[in-house]
Amino acid sequence: MKLNKSEIKLKIQSEILKTTELIDTLQELTKPIEPDCAIGRVSRMDAINNKAINENALRKAKQKLVSLKAALERLDDDDFGICVRCNNEIPFGRIVLMPQSRFCVYCASK
Repeated sequence: MKLNKSEIKLKIQSEILKTTELIDTLQELTKPIEPDCAIGRVSRMDAINNKAINENALRKAKQKLVSLKAALERLDDDDFGICVRCNNEIPFGRIVLMPQSRFCVYCASK
C-alpha cells in the first residue's frame, strides 16, 4: 500500500499545533497554588489533586509532541509506516489516528 504522505504530513502538523496549544493551557493549570489564597482546606486539597492530574496530562502531552516531531522527521524514510517490532505495515487508519505510533496495533498491545 502506498501511503499518502502529504495527507499524513498535514495530520502530523495539525496534531503538533493542537498538542502545543494543549501544553500551553496545561502549563497555566499547573502553576503553583498560593498558600495564602483564602480557600478552604477541602478546596485546597481539591486544587492540589487537580494540579497533579494536570501535571500528568502535561507530561503526556510533552511526550506526544516529541513523538509527533520525530514522526514528521521520519515521514520521508522508506520504513515509515512499518512496525519496528514485526516489520509489517501499520494500517493507514492507525497512522492517521496516531501518526506518532511506530507499532502496529498487535505489537502495541503486547
